[in-house]
Amino acid sequence: MAETSQPTTPAPEYREHTAKSHDGILFAVISLVLVLGGVGTALLPILGLPPLLIGVGIVVGLVGLGLSFGLTMVAPNEAQVVQLFGRYVGSVRTDGLRWVNPFTLRKGISTRIRNHETSVMKVNDASGSPIEIAAVIVWQVEDTARASFEVDDFVEFVSIQTEAAVRHIAGYYPYDSYDADTSRSLRGSADLITEELSREVGERVQAAGVKIVESRFTHLAYASEIAQAMLQRQQASALIAARQEIVEGAVGMVDRALTRLSAENVVELDEERKAAMVSNLLVVLCSDRPASPVVNTGTLYQ
Repeated sequence: MAETSQPTTPAPEYREHTAKSHDGILFAVISLVLVLGGVGTALLPILGLPPLLIGVGIVVGLVGLGLSFGLTMVAPNEAQVVQLFGRYVGSVRTDGLRWVNPFTLRKGISTRIRNHETSVMKVNDASGSPIEIAAVIVWQVEDTARASFEVDDFVEFVSIQTEAAVRHIAGYYPYDSYDADTSRSLRGSADLITEELSREVGERVQAAGVKIVESRFTHLAYASEIAQAMLQRQQASALIAARQEIVEGAVGMVDRALTRLSAENVVELDEERKAAMVSNLLVVLCSDRPASPVVNTGTLYQ
């Protein structure tokens, strides 16, 4: 079994942790009350109250408006990455209306399960034969901090690293195994190799905070320029294997026939006639066409 070398990636600098957040509905009500109260206070001088209330009302209204800037909506299977003056302060995963520091910046990242299917790539397998291969990777963002700050674009990063891993795995195994020394092949051991592919892609994209759920080959074939020759090779291998089974079965049947004839004293055959009988039976049993019997009207030795 071939062993693939594992890629090395730098240790991630950021780890996801939970940001401080509060019930957004409560703060939405407080913000609305402050804005309405500020507007109402600012209008009181119309009724003859001191003009100082105008300034108080404006301040109260601005405070309520400022509090509203901290409201953020978190959808199911989504996270809000929170930054304060450029510094990562945490992620909010609780869905619904939440309230965080109004001076922070928030960026939404989907944590839903996604599919990525590679294009059909032409690579050389372990035996040097050109093959066409494609795979689909099921992945999910596991760490929103690393997905945001460790790589430039985590979606593109997953795409490129998946293609690199598929090429790397395909070059370590032959398309098909034709001898007992080859324990694995891309066609014969697809389940085991796709598990190995999942592990390698997972290690490559770990720095981006991405988890690989599953991987599968969606296309696997010889390249068009050698497909016909390889088809003939597969047909020849299958024919040889079938002939071996036929010969083994025919030899067993002939042996049982001779043993039974001898045990029941049906006819006595010398070594020459036994050899002739064995030859005839093997021709009949191993031929790929119906045999035409020849009736001997003379004696056994004529």
